[in-house]
Amino acid sequence: MSADDVLVHCQDAARTFGQGPAAVVAVHGATCQVRAGDRIAITGPSGSGKSTLLHLMAALEKPTAGRVTWPGLTQGPVAGQVGVVFQGPSLIPALDVAENAALPLVLAGVPEDGARRRALDALALVDAADLADKLPEELSGGQAQRVAIARVLALAPRLVLADEPTGQLDRATGQHIIDVLLATADAIGAALVVTSHDPTVAQRLDEQWAMHEGRLHSTPDPFERTAAAPQGGTS
Repeated sequence: MSADDVLVHCQDAARTFGQGPAAVVAVHGATCQVRAGDRIAITGPSGSGKSTLLHLMAALEKPTAGRVTWPGLTQGPVAGQVGVVFQGPSLIPALDVAENAALPLVLAGVPEDGARRRALDALALVDAADLADKLPEELSGGQAQRVAIARVLALAPRLVLADEPTGQLDRATGQHIIDVLLATADAIGAALVVTSHDPTVAQRLDEQWAMHEGRLHSTPDPFERTAAAPQGGTS
């Protein structure tokens, strides 16, 4: 793989919240990278820093030490090249499902008709086209999460970051959401990183990284991954 295949690279990236004696280090000097086509789970208990690491990758947080770069993304984590699926409800109550899915496209300057067509296509990818006219309050938790995924996929990002996407769902619904994420990432050719405290979710992805007390463990050596790639794997 070339350097252009590295979508996001963290080099000793750290994130501290607060100052002085009250400061909390959420992530300690994490070094890792996500390449095109990767399927990665980041595991760890609540408070281990995995969500903060994902937010650093998405540029939702800035590192307080080290750096995060996006060498394979010509415009960095903007213009829809990185999409984030959050754990909790993230749909706008006053908009119907199709409008929710189209909203990022409209905000990006896509004409409303074109945005709606792309949103409906994305809803079809997650088997939610029949929900297009419903309001968020009419959806189950699993349906709402599928719509949130469709909203991200409508932008056709190169990297999808899903932060505990099954955390508020029952086991069967959560496994279906992982099915949806894997299938749709394949369909749009995106890399996928999922944070989860559930080992059954993590096992569905090709690689598992672990976080504990803000420290990232068990990431594969990038040189080892590159050497292994011609044999058909990055694990």
